[in-house]
Amino acid sequence: MNERNYRKEYDNYHKKPEQRKRNDARKQARRNMKKKYGGLAIKGKDIDHKDRNPLNNSTGNLRIASVKKNRSRNG
Repeated sequence: MNERNYRKEYDNYHKKPEQRKRNDARKQARRNMKKKYGGLAIKGKDIDHKDRNPLNNSTGNLRIASVKKNRSRNG
């Protein structure tokens, strides 16, 4: 089995401006929820976007979910 080439993966995908914007939005959602509920409430949890759009950080679209539930839902 071939080893994963992280440099190539970053250059071909993660470095693109649209992906950087989506990643920044996900980070901002986590910061917003931490501010609202506190660090202990989200520790070890994921912030789930109900509509699966990471650019939509409205409070009605965000919820705290277990890692297993969020990642199985998002496939």
